[in-house]
Amino acid sequence: MAKTKELSKDTRNKIEDLHQAGKTESAIGKQLGVKKSTVGAIIRKWKTYKTTDNLPRSGAPRKISPRGVKMITRTVSKNPRTTRGDLVNDLQRAGTKVTKATISNTLRRQGLKSCSARRVPLLKPVHVRARLKFAREHLDDPEEDWENVIWTDETKIELFGKNSTCCVWRRKNAELHPKNTIPTVKHGGGNIMLWGCFSAKGPGRLIRVKERMNGAMYREILSKNILPSARALKMKRGWVFQHDNDPKHTARATKEWLRKKHFKVLEWPSQSPDLNPIENLWRELKIRVAQRQPQNITALEEICMEEWAKLPATVCKNLTENV
Repeated sequence: MAKTKELSKDTRNKIEDLHQAGKTESAIGKQLGVKKSTVGAIIRKWKTYKTTDNLPRSGAPRKISPRGVKMITRTVSKNPRTTRGDLVNDLQRAGTKVTKATISNTLRRQGLKSCSARRVPLLKPVHVRARLKFAREHLDDPEEDWENVIWTDETKIELFGKNSTCCVWRRKNAELHPKNTIPTVKHGGGNIMLWGCFSAKGPGRLIRVKERMNGAMYREILSKNILPSARALKMKRGWVFQHDNDPKHTARATKEWLRKKHFKVLEWPSQSPDLNPIENLWRELKIRVAQRQPQNITALEEICMEEWAKLPATVCKNLTENV
């Protein structure tokens, strides 16, 4: 049987007013378009409780006792990668039989939900100190300084497939806690490799790297693409060049080349791809490319170039504002 719509408080009050005026249940029902049985129930409630408001409902008792709730909450707090199946087995051994859905609902009431673990760089103490030093040195930099930076990086675009994920139980705003993340390290490979750059004014050039990149190839890429990008983006005089600490970037020959070209290079802490706003731009590009579902490498490259060129300047500006 379908559940009927609950009467409004105003309608319930009208029923009681008409009853007090001497109207019969049938007459009240016809006047208000309400079933006689419903009218009778409202009147009986008023006679018993002197109110027509909804009374508190007890509901079904919880399947998991307060002690059991504390146990599973403590378990996922110590190990966020605990699965619902593990918790079902733990409770069953304690004499409580529940479903995985009950586990989810119980933990959600405790402020915990299952989320994909974030991937973050694997940081050593020396990396942490370097990142902290970088943050302190640039803490008070004005927004205009970041608008004058050209951000660069390489990335791989896969034709098919997704990176593996891992679910963790976490509280709100705890996505970056070490227990809730998956450490990663940078590695080569992939279906196609791209080099690109951008600034607050929009995307710069994007090129495909068809061979294994070495220092000489990297310097050639910069020679052919970074200055044209700076001109196209109308960068102010004294603009700053950013790249990470990949060995190709920090090689003596590359440093000498940058010095001769009078590039002003932003000092960058190691293992800090997450600090580079271009990582967010790569993600935006990959989402756009995936939506077009390229079926071969040639199409993948063409779509990458098309979608990169269509990236709005407003997106680029927002990314640099959040550095």
